[in-house]
Amino acid sequence: MAKNSFKFEHPLEKRQAESSRIREKYPDRIPVIVERAEKTDIPDIDKKKYLVPADLTVGQFVYVVRKRVNLSAEKAIFVFVKNILPPTAALLSTIYEDNKDEDGFLYMTYSGENVFGLRCTTY
Repeated sequence: MAKNSFKFEHPLEKRQAESSRIREKYPDRIPVIVERAEKTDIPDIDKKKYLVPADLTVGQFVYVVRKRVNLSAEKAIFVFVKNILPPTAALLSTIYEDNKDEDGFLYMTYSGENVFGLRCTTY
């Protein structure tokens, strides 16, 4: 885990309280933390926390991430959940239920390369 990661910066109890509050207030939204992979040439994202509609697909969210980092069209971007590349058509609600952290957030990492080499096809 990188030293500037959300988990490192905030204690578990605080993260759990925040995600619970968010889920109570916005039950149709997914609390997502997006962080840059350590060894990538993609720029840092301007914000880490997102409140995403549950019916958004992974592909649609990748588009959001691409826009937030001002990535040119010819550059590739990959978004990982637990070091696995989820299918672009998968709903974030499904990804969240299967992969949410103990603190209630879904953690996603982005990179300019398929650095982990795993693709999940079970969704």
